[in-house]
Amino acid sequence: MIDMGTTTAVDTSQVSHTPEHSDACIRALQESGMRAVYAYWRGSGPDMRYPQDIMRLQRTYFSSQDQLLTLALGAVLDTNVFTYAREVGVRCVSHGVSNNTERTLLELGRAGLLRPGDEYIHCTHLSDTAWRLLKDTGAGISIAAPIEMAMGHGLPPIQAALDHGIRPSLSSDVDATMAQDPFTIMRAAFTLQRLMLLQRARGGEQNLPPLLTCRDVLEFATIEGARCAGLESKVGTLTPGKEADIVMLTADRLNVWPLNNAPGAVVNVMNPSNVDTVFIAGKVKKWRGNLVDVDAARVLRVVREARDAVVRRSGFQMNLLG
Repeated sequence: MIDMGTTTAVDTSQVSHTPEHSDACIRALQESGMRAVYAYWRGSGPDMRYPQDIMRLQRTYFSSQDQLLTLALGAVLDTNVFTYAREVGVRCVSHGVSNNTERTLLELGRAGLLRPGDEYIHCTHLSDTAWRLLKDTGAGISIAAPIEMAMGHGLPPIQAALDHGIRPSLSSDVDATMAQDPFTIMRAAFTLQRLMLLQRARGGEQNLPPLLTCRDVLEFATIEGARCAGLESKVGTLTPGKEADIVMLTADRLNVWPLNNAPGAVVNVMNPSNVDTVFIAGKVKKWRGNLVDVDAARVLRVVREARDAVVRRSGFQMNLLG
């Protein structure tokens, strides 16, 4: 993700089969040098310690606020889990929020268990009541438009969020099956919202909301992402006093030149090949097109070995051309 121009992510880590798995996930984030919210979530099997192991993780890895990693509790919409998060004092990150889980969301609201800064992912086909609840409780919304369309979650609720006064952030979701670079994700949001409104206009509807601009979508990918991750005081804008998370894009390439409008070029024209330099907290992580202090050959090797081991254990039959 650093290579493709992302400095910060929320890791909805759903493989805490044992405490050792959780430790390994956190070490991997530390070694990457990326800024991340580690949203500790369940795994499976008899040695799982979810959610109570979050207290050990909090003491061991998250005793300081002056670091790249912060902690949250990944959770389905569940009263017991949200109650536990409130007792521990961590944000909740909820995946798979939709009309199918809306009843529980409303119950959590009535119980007073929703807090400003909690994050809700997808939010497809919610009612006006649910959207008002999210707005009133200070929710952060993350929309993964490509995955929501490809996996049948439902129509990405970009316009629904905007209609209820919420500016969404953008996410990639299933990185193993869909491009996670910010350009793909921004372009999907931009084109989808405009398609839906332009189709409504073609049908004769009047007094429509405004079309998204490229500047809007850039904000979704930057400052709104920082807000959704609870990190807007540190990153998201180039502001004195914030930490220097900076992505420098090259515009003198054939796919961009001549540069006529910077936001339009970033959202609608560029791709990961335009990511020249990346700073995270002022440290160079990519320089002039190359990752810094990363043994790319080793990364490729261990990823292939991990894939092969999973395929072997599962009995899955690979078909590269299918």
